[in-house]
Amino acid sequence: MASPSLPPSVPSQTAAAAAARFARIPSSVSLKSTSSSFKIPHGQQQQGQLENLHLVSLSKQGKLKEARDFLKQMDEAGVLVNPHSYESLLEACGKMASLSDGRLIHRRLGNPSRYLENCVLKMYCACESFRDAEKLFDEMLEKDVASWGILISGYSQKGRLKEAFRLCTRMIELGIGLNSTVFTNLLKSLSDPSVLEIGEQLHSLVIRTGLSTNVSVITAISNMYVKCRQLQRAKLVFDQMVETNAVAWTGLMMGYTRAGKQKDALALFIRMLKEGVEMDQFVFSITLKACSGLEYLNLGRQIHGYIVKLGLESDVSVGTPVVDLYIKCSCFDSARRAFKRISEPNDASWSAIITGYCQIGEFEKSLQIFRSLRLKDMAVNSFIYTSIIQACSALADYNMGAQAHADAIKRGLVSYVHGESAMITFYSKCGRLDYANQAFESIDEPDTVAWTAIICGHAYHGNASEALKLFRRMQSSTARPNEVTFIGVLTACSHSGLVMEAKLYLESMSREYGVDPTIDHYDCMVDAYARAGLLQEAYELVKNMPFEPDAMSWKCLLGGCWIHRNLELGEIAAENLLQLDPDDTAGYILMFNLYGSHGKWDEAARVRSVMGARKLKKELSCSWITVKGKVHRFVVGDKHHPRTDDIYRKLKELNCSVTDVESIHLTEEDVSFGLPERKQLLMEHSERLAIAFGLISVPNNVPIFIFKNLRACKHCHDFAKHVSMVTGHRITIRDSCRFHHFHLGKCSCDDYW
Repeated sequence: MASPSLPPSVPSQTAAAAAARFARIPSSVSLKSTSSSFKIPHGQQQQGQLENLHLVSLSKQGKLKEARDFLKQMDEAGVLVNPHSYESLLEACGKMASLSDGRLIHRRLGNPSRYLENCVLKMYCACESFRDAEKLFDEMLEKDVASWGILISGYSQKGRLKEAFRLCTRMIELGIGLNSTVFTNLLKSLSDPSVLEIGEQLHSLVIRTGLSTNVSVITAISNMYVKCRQLQRAKLVFDQMVETNAVAWTGLMMGYTRAGKQKDALALFIRMLKEGVEMDQFVFSITLKACSGLEYLNLGRQIHGYIVKLGLESDVSVGTPVVDLYIKCSCFDSARRAFKRISEPNDASWSAIITGYCQIGEFEKSLQIFRSLRLKDMAVNSFIYTSIIQACSALADYNMGAQAHADAIKRGLVSYVHGESAMITFYSKCGRLDYANQAFESIDEPDTVAWTAIICGHAYHGNASEALKLFRRMQSSTARPNEVTFIGVLTACSHSGLVMEAKLYLESMSREYGVDPTIDHYDCMVDAYARAGLLQEAYELVKNMPFEPDAMSWKCLLGGCWIHRNLELGEIAAENLLQLDPDDTAGYILMFNLYGSHGKWDEAARVRSVMGARKLKKELSCSWITVKGKVHRFVVGDKHHPRTDDIYRKLKELNCSVTDVESIHLTEEDVSFGLPERKQLLMEHSERLAIAFGLISVPNNVPIFIFKNLRACKHCHDFAKHVSMVTGHRITIRDSCRFHHFHLGKCSCDDYW
């Protein structure tokens, strides 16, 4: 049924003309105004056209209080309110859910026309005051099909299907035929597999009432089957449609995309092109999402080109999926250009570009964008907060991450799917395992990702017993471990010398948990053997595991050979490692040190020579500490800090107290090449500078948190233990491999690292 037309008494005007006229009327209009800036011509005042126009303007702007005041002035001046003004006022009350104002307007109407009664009915439904709506409906002397449709639609839109179908039954009993509008509204409300049977009955009723050729109704039926996850039936209905529209096409495409059948969605898009179906922004949006899911870059580029030809790329509903496509396909420059062409980016657009910056490792840029959005008080969503927390995890930016977390909680934008797990990882990586535990325990039913995050957090902090205890708790829950969970479990075992436990977990993965081990799991096992000094077992596993060894397999073995000074196996591991990855600087440095520890300086020199020929350099060591919200970074021998003199004075004091310890633990390679220079460099390593700065900057009862981009050396590890003993400070250092918690001369790793 077509939308009801306005009664003859309502002045006809186009929407554009009305908008233009509303814009010219000042909101300060008053019937009592004597200002020369607003004078009502005598003829217009009698007819009340300008007053009613202003009343409509106020309602369109949602200024209901001003509208009430103006109504009083109109009453006092004897100016009548016309039906169009009442319609606008009732519509505004419904949109703003202002039931009190709606009731006031209803009382003013007296003996309204059936059209205005329907407007009141619609207002009550919008305000969810169904008691008022039912009362009015029962009192209406002349109900038309539109009246029934309004109340049925009101119930169905609010999910009150029982009441909606009760009214339908009454209509049928009274011999009133259900029209297309009623069917369409009812079908739209069926959005869950649990109501499939009702949808099937409606489908049958549509056929019996002869509406099976109505485009809007049959489109609603197809979309109903899509929502109820009956894609085959939806496709059958769609294929039998005599006439289709964009809504029918996009509904089925959306169903395919949500079901992970992106290829079927793209096949429909190709059909639309061939059949010349008119396409809108929504069609392109779904098609681009399907391309993103499949990472079909070439097809996505072609669709993007078509969008550009149509002049739609500045539209946010199309531009955002374009950005997302390029980010998913790792084409960030294209994504950045597409983003710049969006005229008014929304929260989804900003979320996509922030995710892109995180993906390419430009975490500082993502934080910069986030700060800008918050400064301008622009809309943000839960995905943005999740990305920002992940960026703060990568940067170990505790202050920014904690602020973002608090802001997300305040706004109710912590994503249940990924946000809570991101918080666990963030606090773990920032050294605050206590807060990570709190974040985890606050989740009612942790999923696999949350369990994995907390297990991995404890693993990298060296808390093997707690990590394994959590894994046993996970086994008692409904969540099932995945590949990443076992990486955390095996890492916990490896970092704590639990070799047999690691072996048992690796063997049980497929048998007990249905998780097939990958090369990464075997590499963890190689690492466990190598760290424990079981180098022959590690070597045998590398040779006999059901995968071709990768660079990490040989690097784990080489690391163990360096720890336990096994030159023979170390040479084999280094040769294989550098064949697979000839630019791995760590492999050269480990081999150089291993040769040096055996006094083989000619061989060590050849390693240096190969590095020089390949123009390879060891990554510069950097350590940083955050004090009062500001990050302070140091490199070896750094003298650029404003408090350099104080730092080196404290360092000299600490070095004096630890000299005897250092001399005991100096290894052969440290003594052998350039002792004075080497010893001086050791005294000025970046983490020592950060520790010294921390000691002069924070109170004694405040822990010192230091982060380092490379693995900590043995000398600095011993230095941190000694400082924690002589100062009483708790010191935490996160290097590239794990966390070390120092207290009273001991480290949480028990020197097993």
